Amino acid sequence: MFILDPPFVSEYLKETVAKNDIPVLKTPYTQSLGLNNSVKFITEEEAIQSLSEKENPPVYSNSENAIEWISRRLPDTKLNDQLNLFKDKIRFRELLEALHPNFYFKGIPFDELDTIDTRSIQKPFIIKPAVGFFSLGVYKVFHDSEWENIKKQIQLEVQTIKRVYPTKVLDTSMFIIEQNIEGDEYAFDAYFNDKGEAVILSLLKHLYAHDGDVSDRVYISSKKIFENNQQSFEEYLQKIGDLAGLKNFPLHVEVRVDDMGMIKPIEVNPMRFGGWCTTADMTSMAFGSNPYLAFHQQIKPDWEKILRDKDGLIYSNIVLTNASGYDVHNIKSFDYSKLKSRFRKVLELRQANYRDYLMFGFIFAETLEKNAAELDWILKDDLREFITI
Repeated sequence: MFILDPPFVSEYLKETVAKNDIPVLKTPYTQSLGLNNSVKFITEEEAIQSLSEKENPPVYSNSENAIEWISRRLPDTKLNDQLNLFKDKIRFRELLEALHPNFYFKGIPFDELDTIDTRSIQKPFIIKPAVGFFSLGVYKVFHDSEWENIKKQIQLEVQTIKRVYPTKVLDTSMFIIEQNIEGDEYAFDAYFNDKGEAVILSLLKHLYAHDGDVSDRVYISSKKIFENNQQSFEEYLQKIGDLAGLKNFPLHVEVRVDDMGMIKPIEVNPMRFGGWCTTADMTSMAFGSNPYLAFHQQIKPDWEKILRDKDGLIYSNIVLTNASGYDVHNIKSFDYSKLKSRFRKVLELRQANYRDYLMFGFIFAETLEKNAAELDWILKDDLREFITI
């Protein structure tokens, strides 16, 4: 069953659901999406009964908002416990202590931020909401002298976050401090099949503008990225699945790989792929492999075959974060056409209501390796030239 929720359902996901007889939870929101009449809707009562009867029900959602529905309707199920296990970064770190026994982390209530003595914490360290989404509320602390300013930024940002996302998606009442994880960062969509086997469905490298950058601006995928990482990531993910007892379970994973090739997890986001239908849709456009359908039909993509003709190409998922320094309420317009013209080949441009969601939208692009400068530019640009205030 698929649960479709705000803030965004792509046309590609709608078409996948309609063409492949994928059951969808019937809600006022799904009825407003203009889905094909052939879509098989399941009422809430039918869904609750079905999901309660199965130990490992296959459920996918495009949005973390669905976690709240599971929490309210199915509070005593294994599924709800597994969702909470991964959404709560403190519980997640506790789960992985067997794999990473020396990893430092500590939970702290938001109301107790003033009590933190950073002199006793090895730096740099990361502080972020224990239940989070995107890079909202995430900060990297290099020096004790930075803490007062960062603490004030967190306290201001929390007030904005509370207005935009429900608590089950982004809970700012509890934060986690954890040691900085060195190495290249990657994000990938995956699922565990009905036998509990891990299957990777997409794979992207997260680019950063500088060492202190914690934003979500650019993710890239390529044949080289798959060839260098797919097998090791699948093997590592299998260890997590075995610890948590995962079956019929989709997820979006973020890890870092250090210079020694050691994989260290950042977070696992349950029941969904990349937010706002990004990573799954981009993978489909770039490589012709549909992650939604792969999960629903228990397909394991043949990546060697899929990537055969992809030499020299980079595919990117670009998040148009507001790095301008302008308050969104003072922005009159954003010139999407001008921005689009700066790329060799845009696969899709998605606009977002920046006043509500604190970003301008997304671009999926295909770039020649020899023209990678266009990605370096957008990674570092503040986007002011496209903004009218």
